[in-house]
Amino acid sequence: MGKGLILALLVLVAFVVAGCTSALGGFCAVSSPLRLSAKAVDALSGQEARALLSHNRKGQKLCGWRP
Repeated sequence: MGKGLILALLVLVAFVVAGCTSALGGFCAVSSPLRLSAKAVDALSGQEARALLSHNRKGQKLCGWRP
């Protein structure tokens, strides 16, 4: 392989890796656990409860949040 091709591949890899992050940061940098009062929990629909639980479980797995 020529030096130009190797350089082009390295630049391409750098762009691909840079595309995996955002300007604002990753999930752990911009999110926090969702904690609700008992009254607010009682008012949740099933879909809202599943979304909230999914968010908090993702944070536990990726960020080490504790219940």
